[in-house]
Amino acid sequence: MDLALRGLELKTLDPYLAGWRMRVVPALGHLAVRMITNGVVPRSVQNWIVDEHSRSTVKNTIAVLVRVMEQAVRDGIVKVNPARVSGWQKLYKQAEDELRDPRALALPDWNTLVQLADALVAASSNQYRGWGDVVLFAASTAARTGEVSGCRVGDIDTSQWIWTVRRQTTPAPGGLTDKGTKGKRARKVPIIEEIRPLVAQRILSAGPAPDARLFTGPRGGRISTAVLHDATHWNEVVTRLGYEHLRRHDLRHTGLTWLADAGVPIHVLRRIAGHGSLITTQRYLHPDIHKITAAGTALSAHLNVLRAPRTLPATTVLTR
Repeated sequence: MDLALRGLELKTLDPYLAGWRMRVVPALGHLAVRMITNGVVPRSVQNWIVDEHSRSTVKNTIAVLVRVMEQAVRDGIVKVNPARVSGWQKLYKQAEDELRDPRALALPDWNTLVQLADALVAASSNQYRGWGDVVLFAASTAARTGEVSGCRVGDIDTSQWIWTVRRQTTPAPGGLTDKGTKGKRARKVPIIEEIRPLVAQRILSAGPAPDARLFTGPRGGRISTAVLHDATHWNEVVTRLGYEHLRRHDLRHTGLTWLADAGVPIHVLRRIAGHGSLITTQRYLHPDIHKITAAGTALSAHLNVLRAPRTLPATTVLTR
């Protein structure tokens, strides 16, 4: 590290070391240097952006990673510096667009979600059904992939069909590890009828132990968004289905959009999502095209009533 950061001013050194300690090590510290590839680094950068770190924070984090990997090049450990990513500002713009209009990233309906889950299973090795279960569960509960991975049998209340989200599985030095949710607090999420048979089957397969994981990989290991991506050939599948933009995190956008369209009150939606800010939740309440059209029709009907000629009531003739 001394060699990698030599020549830096003290005012630059502090944010670089903070980026290394708080973002690089948790995201990549479990990997050998030779395993840090051109594919791994952009995914980590995307995660930092999605976590809503500022541009300067992401820039400093990338910069310290570039310096360390450049030292690895000089030492002959790797031939090319994989941390020299280009176009990450475009990823930042994409994330900002997503935060402004997350509804635009949602799948349109349940049948499309089922089609996606089935296609991912078909593309995976040995057609492992668990990958489809993860996708259906994540979208239906508006949860992050890490939260789905961290779900235990004891977190599911089958009497009321409620999932208490207590933890998430995230990359860490030495592999994947469990920690608290992003908001650092538990939240309760409804389990809809469409996935209750799936959940019941997963509980039966996991066994009675409350600490047993509800969702695992084909060999019983923990899952992550990167594992799901690679195991299901995600990019190829979503492109073939016509959803090139779709990422694993968009399953969460799908669930929250559907809940908003179902008329769930905003304060309830915020609790289900675990949002710290009400402004974030409000982005899911933007009316869709059908509601906009209906609003226009309603206004036209209202104006037509105002324009209609008013006539005097007919005179009643009394006869003997």
